[in-house]
Amino acid sequence: MTGVYNQGIYIDGEFFNVPIVSIQRTAELLDKVAKRSEKGDLYRELIGTYYNYQMAFGTINDVAAYKRLWDKLTEPKEFHEIKLPENDGMTEFTGYISSVSDTVQRIFPNRVTYTGLTCKMTAKEPNRRPS
Repeated sequence: MTGVYNQGIYIDGEFFNVPIVSIQRTAELLDKVAKRSEKGDLYRELIGTYYNYQMAFGTINDVAAYKRLWDKLTEPKEFHEIKLPENDGMTEFTGYISSVSDTVQRIFPNRVTYTGLTCKMTAKEPNRRPS
């Protein structure tokens, strides 16, 4: 998705009404075992397909709202309950936030503003399993 979406996101039941510039979704098919024979044939035990996300947020002018989101994204917690905009409403999954970054935009005498907030979210378990 690209553009600016104002649906916001939910993390651990908290709603963050922030502009989303992009949501990049990747589907990773992870194996329990993947071995090649001496003849080159592949033996594979597939665990499933994991949907992972990378998000970029738009400008958040409300300093308190920005800090609240930053604090939640960087909270040292093993897993979060995450709800993101999806083509048919919202998608929900349990996952962890593996990285968060931003850039200082302006430095004022008593505060700093940031821009370019991004984060990576990784699913705890597969969204789809082999049948």
